[in-house]
Amino acid sequence: MNDNPPEILSPEACTNRILELSGVAFEPDIAADLWSKILKHKWLLSEKLGRDVGLRTACIDFLENMEQAPDEYVTHQRKSILHEMGAQTIGREIWDTISDSQPPKQLVQRRIILPLMEEGLSIKHGVVPPKAIVFFGPPGTGKTHFVKAIAGILSWRYIEIFPSMLMADGVEKIGANLREVMEEARHLDEVVLFIDEFEEIAGSRDTADRIDKSITNEFLKQIPLLRNQKNKILLVCATNYIRQLDAAMLRPGRFDCIIPVGGLDREGRTTILEHYLSKLNTGQIDLDRIVEMTSGFTPSDIQYFFQQVAHFAFEQELASKEDYRVTAETFIHILPKVRPSLSDQVIAEFEKDSISYSRV
Repeated sequence: MNDNPPEILSPEACTNRILELSGVAFEPDIAADLWSKILKHKWLLSEKLGRDVGLRTACIDFLENMEQAPDEYVTHQRKSILHEMGAQTIGREIWDTISDSQPPKQLVQRRIILPLMEEGLSIKHGVVPPKAIVFFGPPGTGKTHFVKAIAGILSWRYIEIFPSMLMADGVEKIGANLREVMEEARHLDEVVLFIDEFEEIAGSRDTADRIDKSITNEFLKQIPLLRNQKNKILLVCATNYIRQLDAAMLRPGRFDCIIPVGGLDREGRTTILEHYLSKLNTGQIDLDRIVEMTSGFTPSDIQYFFQQVAHFAFEQELASKEDYRVTAETFIHILPKVRPSLSDQVIAEFEKDSISYSRV
């Protein structure tokens, strides 16, 4: 296809060019607006047909289909960006794997999901649906799981931006890559955009070098641009180290909510344990006993625990050639191999951060 740069014409030249191509005359200001749309339509037709489409064909086809042609271009452009950015569809059922008592499910439901789902009611009462939020908490506490659950319950696409992706062209290009990614994201609609390890691209500028300062500065520029978009997009950033973020990131006006995601209570562990138990070949199981023995476990710890149990059961049956059913004793046998992530010290530090940084 033709990769030459598009023609840049004055309004009067646009009138003459469209007249030459289609035989239809427009006022210069109208022609200038139409010309940019005709060039986009030419690109769209070329993409669809797999070959370069001439300007005359694109111009005539656009003028004959003026009502739907711009929407077709936007739709095609969004599909292309979604594919390029690795967009995923997340099932609604993931929301149900989070216990109602697990912080911050009720908060997320009230402050994020409902305002986005009940758009008409939000407008009626002057509620501004969130555009950008931060999750923080110890590693493994389920921040990524929460983000996917939000995308699932909203029926929006899920896109994760990894800091390593931004570093693919070297550290000098991180700011430029970040700007390009955010510019593309602003064209999308009904998307949850997730950035994990947020401190890597939004760290404090007080002790940063020149490059890190420029990356943080770039992100500070991009958030308002995203917030000003009228389309439905939710930026969710997650960090294990809230204290490392630049102070400007945490001020009101950039992120709507800064939400702590901590450990699991008894009910929260029960919900996750029931989910994983349903996937095992079980015998006699004392669920209360397993709930007790997993105190201090994060969702990631529980997932790893069950992977070890499942593999042990697999090996036992492979060796004995007899049906092996997982029991409470199996869990007791595997438990010493799995260390809980949430020590008393980690919990105490998280509680301090929750008081200092939360904004809901």
